[in-house]
Amino acid sequence: MVENSIIAEMLKAAPVFLLITARALAMIETAPLLSSESIPQVAKISLAGFAAYSAVPTALTTGWDASYFGLAFVFLIAGEAVIGIILGFYLTIIFSAFSTAGQFFSLQMGFGASETFDPLSQVENPLMGQYLNLVAMLVFLVMGGFQELFLGGFWRSIESINILNLAAGRDTAVRMLLGGLTRLFLDAIIISLPILGTLFLTSLTTGLISKAAPQINILSEGFPISITVAFLLIAGTMPFMVEAFGRVIDAGWRAVETLYTDLGGRIPGAAL
Repeated sequence: MVENSIIAEMLKAAPVFLLITARALAMIETAPLLSSESIPQVAKISLAGFAAYSAVPTALTTGWDASYFGLAFVFLIAGEAVIGIILGFYLTIIFSAFSTAGQFFSLQMGFGASETFDPLSQVENPLMGQYLNLVAMLVFLVMGGFQELFLGGFWRSIESINILNLAAGRDTAVRMLLGGLTRLFLDAIIISLPILGTLFLTSLTTGLISKAAPQINILSEGFPISITVAFLLIAGTMPFMVEAFGRVIDAGWRAVETLYTDLGGRIPGAAL
């Protein structure tokens, strides 16, 4: 009798488990680092299943109820996948600021044609963009980013929102994504501005020296000078860059928390 009751409880929670798994897998497939093709697909599915298994009790206590199968259930799974994609995509927007910052001054320092495939961001990226993206990933890991992603991001989304209140508050979600794109370029400019401005002054100085003394032909040495100055600046400002990276990542988590607060208040509870 005990075994029958346990099996009955598992079957009752199976639809909720599938819904949460769809959200977790969609988030993992779009989030930075976790979405890398170097990670086996079996590991991603296993991680999504484990995250869903750990979140099922929380979902059942917050009112999730999907004890039916049919066409509506298929739409619910698609909706949960959309929520997971939004979470992963917004985190991708945050990390794109660091790659974009590297792209801003790569051309100025002479690395504009040095684009290679970046396995972390899954795109063609200049060397400096890859470097800043790698530093940002390390900062993310040191700050406990995966704990925040699964406990503060994924788990809190189970308690706060579902596809129904996401559809009701789609304007809020769209504003968050558009605001993330705006902050992407703003953060990239702020991070790269010291190096970009210094390289501009370096190019201006070499141009003035070349005009004042044409026999020196200093423009032929412009690229080595720019590269040396840029590397010295990066080495000198790296502690401040790491601090800026941490602030950008924290601001992204606060934006996600605000989205949960706004959408969670539109429809009482998180029932499906």
